[in-house]
Amino acid sequence: MFENLSGKIEKAFKMLKGQGKITEINVAETMKEIRKALIDADVNYKIAKTFTDTVKEKALGQNVLTSVSPSQLMVKIVNDELTELLGGKTEDINLTGNPTVILMAGLQGSGKTTHSAKLANFLKKKGRSVMLAACDVYRPAAIEQLKVLGAQLDVPVFFEMENKNPVSIAQNALKAAKEANAKVLIVDTAGRLSIDEEMMAEIGNIKKALNPQEILFVVDAMTGQDAVNTAKAFNDVLDFTGVILTKLDGDTRGGAALSIKSIVNKPIKFMGMGEKMEALDTFHPDRMAQRILGMGDIVSLVERAQEVFDEQEAEKIQKKLLKDQFTFEDFYTQIQQIKKMGNLKDLMGMIPGVGKAVKDLDISDDAFKGIEAIINSMTPGERKTPDIINGSRRKRIASGSGTDIQQVNQLLKQFEDMRKMMKSIGKMQGAGRSMRGMPFGR
Repeated sequence: MFENLSGKIEKAFKMLKGQGKITEINVAETMKEIRKALIDADVNYKIAKTFTDTVKEKALGQNVLTSVSPSQLMVKIVNDELTELLGGKTEDINLTGNPTVILMAGLQGSGKTTHSAKLANFLKKKGRSVMLAACDVYRPAAIEQLKVLGAQLDVPVFFEMENKNPVSIAQNALKAAKEANAKVLIVDTAGRLSIDEEMMAEIGNIKKALNPQEILFVVDAMTGQDAVNTAKAFNDVLDFTGVILTKLDGDTRGGAALSIKSIVNKPIKFMGMGEKMEALDTFHPDRMAQRILGMGDIVSLVERAQEVFDEQEAEKIQKKLLKDQFTFEDFYTQIQQIKKMGNLKDLMGMIPGVGKAVKDLDISDDAFKGIEAIINSMTPGERKTPDIINGSRRKRIASGSGTDIQQVNQLLKQFEDMRKMMKSIGKMQGAGRSMRGMPFGR
């Protein structure tokens, strides 16, 4: 996500490195490169020009402090303006109403049905009781898809196979949600291959019937400027309240994310970052701007970790590591929790400086597959006490996991090295506590 844009902006900033001061000439050269980078990322030309003109004006009006280099100042100004371009501030979802009604809109193939379920999962994790409503009567697979996803999440799905009137289904779903005391009703509507009057009239009638608190336009970030044009057409009819930008983990140039707020003046509220039901995040303009500029996003990384890792379990694992009691069973559990955090390449991109290093690497979500297979091929005794794994056992584990002995040996060595390192840290901490008990350690 945004790798090409990030690289080109970073290259533009290099023009100011080593410069003693900001001048009209070096700023103009830098802005020319940034404008080209934005247009290459499929950002609307007028938006790109307005953006660079604003940055240029602010840069030339600044007196550079002796402790701040021109390139550092330019990064600060561009970061602030990118944040504004992306929406300025985080917009929370409106959960008023009893129940809250959320109407999902978008073209066919944008990921609307999947993201209806993802949003249900997101709200359920926050303690809200949710019901999904299947109002796409034109694509039978859409109803079945929502039923399957609802079953996976343990979220009820309202549908009427014989009823072909989407407005009537939506009204009946609202009644059912009230009877079930559901706090949120998410209504999945029909998508089309292109914008047409019939589709717009239909979803407009559903809006009138439900009076929803939120109308979320689901748009595929991979479609670039087409996504922005589609958003405008939908907004003219629906006056939607926010955007869910999907497939931001794909090979997208980012133009939709950078243009959509300026065109329709509606906030991006959520972003989809993968196929898993957990792969839906609140959109934070400031954090996204930092990621585009290669600064990482540690706050989001910590938040994801907090959602997945149990604090008491983490403390228990830490104690095991320091006491040299960490086993392959513990290691396997940790792998499963890391996988729940999302796409591995995306996670690494949140670490400052790492995004650039991994942008050209093909990091698969199956990166742990070989390790998991090796651990699963061990007996319970071998997982608890790796020291008993001799030559014949290694051969059996390799055969059972579809790997070779070298891979098994490598994993065992890495695991042992980690245990030794943690054991030495534990000893140092123990020595530190002992020292504090002595007169000179106070």
